[in-house]
Amino acid sequence: MGTGTSTGVPVIGCTCPTCISTDLKDKRLRCSCYIEVGDIHLVIDVGPDFRGQAIKNGIKEVDAALITHHHFDHVAGLDDLRPFMFYNRASIPCYALKSTTDIMEEMFAYIFRDGNYPGVPKLELAEVHGPFVVQSRSGTASVAVIPIPIVHGSLEILGYRIGNFAYLTDVSEVPFSSIPLLKGLDVLVLDGLRDKPHPMHLTIEQSISVATEIGAKQTWFTHIAHDLMHAEIEARMPARMAPAYDGLQFIVD
Repeated sequence: MGTGTSTGVPVIGCTCPTCISTDLKDKRLRCSCYIEVGDIHLVIDVGPDFRGQAIKNGIKEVDAALITHHHFDHVAGLDDLRPFMFYNRASIPCYALKSTTDIMEEMFAYIFRDGNYPGVPKLELAEVHGPFVVQSRSGTASVAVIPIPIVHGSLEILGYRIGNFAYLTDVSEVPFSSIPLLKGLDVLVLDGLRDKPHPMHLTIEQSISVATEIGAKQTWFTHIAHDLMHAEIEARMPARMAPAYDGLQFIVD
């Protein structure tokens, strides 16, 4: 639903070629991904653009949120999960590492700690310690999720694998021990910020190297900065790799 950096693209006040581009694939909201597995509906990260993304993409259900880490551009839209409780009062679990849930509890104390406001969304923090199973809020279906430990600068964060699909955003390093968890993928979504090195993210060149090692049938790069235009990145991609864009949809068997 979004493939941009923490600022989004266009960046406020910027007149660089990407920010003034008329190519819709150069318009990038903050990173978020929506997954349907049968009757289960998952969202990976709920950033500040989530409300608009949900409306634009016609999202009507969310059974759980998979949170990669606590940064603003990945959790600021949590309160916008409230409408999914208008017709189903079952709580929505938010899965994350304890280091992330601790900070989320502080950031959203009125949701996770106080709970006095009558309009507060019913969200539950669920600490991730290994593979887990997400149940639909109706209780009729379930899906297995494999957390993928990755590194974001000095932070230990998570990517997620569901079946033969994996989503790794905000990556500066994929630890050697995580590579086996990513073998046999049909589709990989992977951080690819820009060409210039960054302490918190992979460059495009580094992302291509990591994607080659993982060997998914198709890799899409996300969390793309305004330094790069979609058409320019696409023109230099190896086979089975491409820049993602807002609104991209695909089916994984």
